[in-house]
Amino acid sequence: MSKQINSKKSVVSPRLNQAIVALWDVLLIVFSMILSVLVDSQSNFIGNLVKYSITIAIWFGITCVFYLMMYYVAGMHRVLWKFAGGNEYIKLSFVIVSSSLFSLAAHSAITRAVLQKISVGAYFIEILLALFLILMSHAMIRYNHRNHRQRNDNCKNVMIIGCGSSGNMVANEFFRAADSEHRVVCFIDDNPSLTGRIMNNIPIVGTRDSIQKNALKYNISLIIFAIPSLNSSEKAKILELCVKTGCEVKTVPSISQILSGESSPYETRSIDIDDLLGRDPIKVDLKKVMDYVSGKTILVTGGGGSIGSELCRQIASHNPKKLIIFDIYENSAYEIQNELKNLHPELDLITLIGSVRDSSRVDLMLDKYKPDIIYHAAAHKHVPLMEDSPNEAIKNNVLGTYKLVRAADKHDVKRFVMISTDKAVNPTNIMGATKRICEMIIQSFNKHSKCEYVAVRFGNVLGSNGSVIPLFKKQIENGGPVTVTHPDIIRYFMTIPEAVSLVLQAGAFARGGEIFVLDMGQPVKIVDLARNLITLMGHVPDGDIKIEFTGLRPGEKLYEELLMAEEGLTQTENERIHIGHPLEIDENELVEVIDKLVEVMYDDFADVRSLVKRLVPTYHYEE
Repeated sequence: MSKQINSKKSVVSPRLNQAIVALWDVLLIVFSMILSVLVDSQSNFIGNLVKYSITIAIWFGITCVFYLMMYYVAGMHRVLWKFAGGNEYIKLSFVIVSSSLFSLAAHSAITRAVLQKISVGAYFIEILLALFLILMSHAMIRYNHRNHRQRNDNCKNVMIIGCGSSGNMVANEFFRAADSEHRVVCFIDDNPSLTGRIMNNIPIVGTRDSIQKNALKYNISLIIFAIPSLNSSEKAKILELCVKTGCEVKTVPSISQILSGESSPYETRSIDIDDLLGRDPIKVDLKKVMDYVSGKTILVTGGGGSIGSELCRQIASHNPKKLIIFDIYENSAYEIQNELKNLHPELDLITLIGSVRDSSRVDLMLDKYKPDIIYHAAAHKHVPLMEDSPNEAIKNNVLGTYKLVRAADKHDVKRFVMISTDKAVNPTNIMGATKRICEMIIQSFNKHSKCEYVAVRFGNVLGSNGSVIPLFKKQIENGGPVTVTHPDIIRYFMTIPEAVSLVLQAGAFARGGEIFVLDMGQPVKIVDLARNLITLMGHVPDGDIKIEFTGLRPGEKLYEELLMAEEGLTQTENERIHIGHPLEIDENELVEVIDKLVEVMYDDFADVRSLVKRLVPTYHYEE
């Protein structure tokens, strides 16, 4: 029964409220008129009130007609005054002043002809009084609503970080949201001179150092970071303090997202692990560099993998003549095929299943489709698994790349871009060592082929298959523990779209023989990554979700490098992309060792590591 009553009330009450507000404004106008006569007549108020009674009645009638007419024409009756902002008050002021001036003109014309005339001073006193009283009454509606929200014990308390225009807009959005279950109770700002002051009737309670203290004091449930102009490293430091409170944390968009129109200044989103990396997101204007893809046939090996599938996505949006996805895993190839067909129905898309180790398959594919550019992302990359199966790393990474590179030369491919890794630098594992051999193959073939062969070297990508983020998430979902190999282990991280956009730009810079090195920013401690992810998923690190240190795995380093000591760097147009100077390669020994690897790679008892070390002297492994 109560629900039915509420539903009927919700239909009737808005119109009734509108009428009450308009009637109240009219009463304030009458009060302003009487008061203006009182002020203007000084000691003879009663006498003047009787003397001008008919004139005042006509004045009241004309003013009310003009006011109500303009009030409804301006749409003031549709305004919810408890959520009104500056624009509504400006419009209401215009309605009050203009209707008063119209009525003044009309009333003066009438009274000049037939009645006693009220002084001009009384008219203007009435305008000022009406303006003041009506605006104040509407402001009181908004103020009372805010106070009611502030006193509502069922609301969840919100802390806003930042007292700039963005923080103010976010606070106003909460006030305007009729059905919001949240109330803003305090601001935090790093300007110490603001502490103790009040903005929007909300106290500014301290700087970033007081976030945790005030989160407890004000029983905060939600923290909103609202400083879009702050650089990423400082933003990450503040967000880490917010995350440690255990509260839900959200952030407003960055300045670049606001300026590009991607998001509005007060639109909030939950923070993710990217926000805690402490670096600015990498932006590449691919429109300027993707002309070399447009209108060409592109082959992506490993096209169903994390990097390969993102390569396909970004290439597909730049009008290739044909896109060929080549992968040995049918499920992942099928997923990216369906995705691209839905997003780009006009795309000439070919999806092929096969292995880069299959010479005949590769040769026939290149002969049939004649790709202009090959992005080679097919590889075994999981370090511990390859330590247990080194021969498979040789077969897939070294032999697969060798066969594909040779076929690209044979079939007049214009450009060949291979995905490499920071683990190729001073490798301590077979996976990294095989990738270093692949770089050597690339540079060797580039000297004798018309094809432009290049490699792009970068670190870990967030969220890729087999990376720590999906593993940590699964461990957290299962209740822990989260396993980290070593408390001091660090890694460079980049998002998949960032890495791929830089790969594509590096491909545009290619002239042949380069090893492009991507600037990965500052390294991140894996244990910090784990703790932040646990908190973001609503748990307490080292509390309800434990962190266990399992020890370094076979072939694993405490830190990764992006460049060998003997390599130098050359800057490119993009400050995030550098070129490592090629090292001298003994091509005869390269071919000789590869031939020997081919002979022994099917023998699981063969010492393939010693052969690899012949080509990669910086490779270190336990005998």
